[in-house]
Amino acid sequence: MPYLRSLLVAVAAGSVIVAAAPAPAHAAATIPAAIWEMNEAAGATVMVDSSGNGLNGRIGLEVTTGYAFSGSTGYDFQRLAPNTPPAHPEHLVTVLDNAQLDPGTRDYAITVRFRTTHNFGNIIQKGQSGAVGGYFKWQAPRGFVQCMFRGSAGQKGVGSGRALNDGLWHVVRCERTATSVTMWVDGVRVARNTGPTGTISNTWPLSIGGKVNCDQIVVTCDYFPGEIDRVVIETS
Repeated sequence: MPYLRSLLVAVAAGSVIVAAAPAPAHAAATIPAAIWEMNEAAGATVMVDSSGNGLNGRIGLEVTTGYAFSGSTGYDFQRLAPNTPPAHPEHLVTVLDNAQLDPGTRDYAITVRFRTTHNFGNIIQKGQSGAVGGYFKWQAPRGFVQCMFRGSAGQKGVGSGRALNDGLWHVVRCERTATSVTMWVDGVRVARNTGPTGTISNTWPLSIGGKVNCDQIVVTCDYFPGEIDRVVIETS
């Protein structure tokens, strides 16, 4: 997994700073671009954006909505065998390309509340490797959540520092600024990687639960197994 290797190299070189510090009182990215509460009823096909920006998404037929747990409601993504054809495009939630979903040169933050007991899967992304205009993605190899931003000035990524596939709910926030990428897990800052990533703007849809362009043969789909009940994207 090229990104995992590059992240491990960055850690070894000391460019990723791990700091168990509380989240700041205010963050650089605070303007909601999209708020997906994921509280639609069973059988829903539209993921509603409550930010007022109208960035609704399409819920795939293999995604279980109205999934109740601990007094809340969210989406359940069933486990699919990794690297095993065929592809399952209905396993995804997708949002059509929109400039508000592209980081561009702005400060940009993604917050996801999820739980899983598995050791793989892409949680959210916009674009894939080789995408014109760059891309970002979250993945969870061995249960360690990683987020990465690749733009015109380079690539920066950070990781959770510990496995989060313990079946408990976790809130993870990943923020990109002009000079760094930072991750918070359950309100605690766990990692920061300093350096620029530049402009990130592509024409791909945003996907939750895996990749949109894959065949499980040449390109793996990295389908996420678990539950997600809230996703928020903020910009500056």
